[in-house]
Amino acid sequence: MDLTHAVLSFAVLGALLTITPGLDTALVLRSAVTMGRGPAFATALGVNTGALIWGAAAAVGVSALLTASAAAYTGLRIAGAAYMLYLGVRMIRSAFRPGGGTVEPTGPAAPTWWSTFGKGLFTNLLNPKVGAFYVAVLPQFIPAGSSPLGVGLLLALVHDAEGLLWFSAIILGAQAARGFLARRSVRRTVDAGTGAVLIGFGLRLGLSGR
Repeated sequence: MDLTHAVLSFAVLGALLTITPGLDTALVLRSAVTMGRGPAFATALGVNTGALIWGAAAAVGVSALLTASAAAYTGLRIAGAAYMLYLGVRMIRSAFRPGGGTVEPTGPAAPTWWSTFGKGLFTNLLNPKVGAFYVAVLPQFIPAGSSPLGVGLLLALVHDAEGLLWFSAIILGAQAARGFLARRSVRRTVDAGTGAVLIGFGLRLGLSGR
């Protein structure tokens, strides 16, 4: 398998995984609905940065060390589960409190670019299964005789680019439907649904083994 074939094959796999509904998609959609285009793109960039860091770590073997160390994996798994549960509970409380499901505040109390970026980043970084995915998948697409680090980073960038395109489509689609999505009932549903997804992922991550 040459490099071109490897990249194209990985791109197909990455695209299928990217469009599969999951935690990252739920976070970005929630940001687009409740906060608007700017915070949603910040969340998407945070998610993609976390994925790129995991991909780079896998390329240099850091994630391989993590999956080999039960203590390191367990610690990161528990931290990630706790963070997801925290975010999920906050979103559900926001959906059901009086006045919940409204647009995020503006002014000094408004979410900043960095806060929404950080939410996407840490949700991804605190999920060791993202690293385990790269460790399991990347070696299969690295041609013999090529640089594992260079090709691994290239494949991670391809996956990241696909993620950014997918998130952009979600954000722009949400903006096109902003009249419908602006309804308080819809915002409540998005908040409650995203919170439930986060809690579900957190519980599954916290209770799962290796």
